[in-house]
Amino acid sequence: MKIQIELNPELAEEEIVIRCPRLSDKISRMQQALSEIDSHSQKITLYQKETEYYLDLDEILFFETGMKCIEAHTINDMFQTKYKLYELEEFLPGYFMRISKSAILNTNKVYAIQRNLTASSVVEFQNTHKQIYVSRNYFKPLKNKLEERRIQR
Repeated sequence: MKIQIELNPELAEEEIVIRCPRLSDKISRMQQALSEIDSHSQKITLYQKETEYYLDLDEILFFETGMKCIEAHTINDMFQTKYKLYELEEFLPGYFMRISKSAILNTNKVYAIQRNLTASSVVEFQNTHKQIYVSRNYFKPLKNKLEERRIQR
């Protein structure tokens, strides 16, 4: 593999181009890794009553459907977002994934999973009482993603 860096002060923002004969797993993992590195500085606008907050995506444990809107949970707080879950899925980095019809999880924040064979399993997070349920249909993809992330590290 050949890696080149071209400096161009006229560019408005950085651009990474990957040229390859075909899309392989290795190339896909590289793209995902680069996206995740870039996303560590990504912020999202969230709300509590009349106040707007600008939080790093890394602070979010999960998003879930609330009574009237989508809620974003951090270790200590809960915020509202104006996005729908399907909109969040489109722009969130690869370490977020859908875990039920009503929730998206930050897989980097998973501390434990209490497996339940007959119903939804429970995901726990470190240093908080908050939990979220993983539906049976999403359990195996979640386990695969967590295993994949463990191997990459």
